[in-house]
Amino acid sequence: MQLTGAEIVIEVLKEEGVDTVFGYPGGAILNIYDALYKNQKAIRHILTSHEQGAAHAADGYARATGRVGVCMATSGPGATNLVTGIATAMMDSVPMVAITANVGLPLLGKDTFQEVDIAGVTMPITKHGYIVKDVKKLAFTLRRAFEIAQSGRPGPVIVDITKDVTANKTDFTPMKEHTFTRDGNYSAEDIAAAVKLINKAKRPFIYLGGGAVISGASEEVKSFAEKIDAPLCDTLMGKGAFDATNPLYTGMVGMHGTKASNIGLGECDLLIALGARFSDRVVGNAKKFANKAKILHIDIDDAEINKNIRTDASVVGDLKKVLSELIPLVNERKNTEWVKHIDELKEKYPLKYDKNSLTCPYVIETLDRITDSNAIVTTDVGQHQMWTAQFYRFRKPHHFLTSGGLGTMGYGLGAAIGAKVGMPEETVVNIGGDGCFRMNMNELATASRYNIHIVDIIINNEVLGMVRQWQTLFYGARYSQTILTDKVDYCKVAEGLGCKAIRVTKKEEVEGALREALAADGPVVIDCQIDKDESVFPMVSPGASISEAFDKDDLEKRSRKD
Repeated sequence: MQLTGAEIVIEVLKEEGVDTVFGYPGGAILNIYDALYKNQKAIRHILTSHEQGAAHAADGYARATGRVGVCMATSGPGATNLVTGIATAMMDSVPMVAITANVGLPLLGKDTFQEVDIAGVTMPITKHGYIVKDVKKLAFTLRRAFEIAQSGRPGPVIVDITKDVTANKTDFTPMKEHTFTRDGNYSAEDIAAAVKLINKAKRPFIYLGGGAVISGASEEVKSFAEKIDAPLCDTLMGKGAFDATNPLYTGMVGMHGTKASNIGLGECDLLIALGARFSDRVVGNAKKFANKAKILHIDIDDAEINKNIRTDASVVGDLKKVLSELIPLVNERKNTEWVKHIDELKEKYPLKYDKNSLTCPYVIETLDRITDSNAIVTTDVGQHQMWTAQFYRFRKPHHFLTSGGLGTMGYGLGAAIGAKVGMPEETVVNIGGDGCFRMNMNELATASRYNIHIVDIIINNEVLGMVRQWQTLFYGARYSQTILTDKVDYCKVAEGLGCKAIRVTKKEEVEGALREALAADGPVVIDCQIDKDESVFPMVSPGASISEAFDKDDLEKRSRKD
């Protein structure tokens, strides 16, 4: 059958099982939006307030559902406004397809109104980028984009289509099935080497990353950890892939990880990295990282092997599949003394905070209790992000959505909208700082327009909290441009954008506010006002070993000595 390029875009989206697209129209992409209008019963379009919000919403949709997130934008500034969201997805291995339309083919390269080479702009931050100049190649290119986005290590793909291609017609043949693989490339020898290291270890320690969430390996991770009786820590991206209430769980690792995780990792004789990439926020001083241990690395991306930390053995493959092969081959054992030692570290160095005042950890612990640790929680970036990772007990994958690699302020609200649209039966809560809220608060208008029931908690300390914490510790308390005291009333802003708003100034008001917000039938903003000098601990100084993590007690001891 003969279809226009715009109609082909819609038909391929339907083939791929896409039920929702996030975007913002404009002149160059009008043909696609016209086709979308005619197919609105098959594909829902969410009109965001800004293209960056569309990218973050597609990202949140993908992380929460495990399916490909799709966003759309017009040429020029519409396309460039997607860039931060695309980069965020790339750093965290999120499957996304971004569809943009460009000026007509005869106008390319002539500085035409709203012309940008978006495929070129995004080349370093996508798995692949296309510009389609021939309608006959459009269907194949779109199908290939979805395949690339999902296969191997997932990531974003951009498809830029010239406007004339969206109007031109060609023959279209539907495709019934579309498959992708994440198998990887490993041998029986790789498995044997891994088994040998595991069976020989007396003090194994598991370091769990986002690959465990992406591959759907939660059950395999649990079986593996319990069979070899290994304590387990996780990264920001790995949260929820292992039940935080499991006795083997030691908490997050790295710059703001627990002391039990950081010290335990430094004392193990075998570090087993599962779907993790040894990022700088985890490793700290690479020369001192796990230097008593042999290292086994299992990851889908061979480019990550030996990139940041040298390994003794590696398996390049999908984590779920690799663990399914390893579990029957490794010896079941009890590492009683080792696990007891880690338990003593957990008891000796618990996470602490001031329980006498309104603090972010108290808000998060209360939320955790009320939601029975089962909410989908998105965050922005900063202190509140670390506190959420520390104090919310994530028990299931796809429930913690945060910008781990790029550290994108303003990510959380759009991601929460995308998550709720993709998983409408789930409770979805965004936790952000006041600095982050200012960046993309316009997306509250999106939430209210569609009556999307999300709870947006602002941890309002009137400063850029994490930057201020660094200024306090390492810059002589010179608070250059990190104080946000002004006349902005976040509750009035929220109400003006069509949302219910609740202000919390006392600890005693927290539970009531949360219960009211969770019971509402539309978007709710809670403005929680905390002290500006609350800090996230433990913390690792730049350039230090993660085993040298310090907390507030350590700082007070140093102060007394000085």
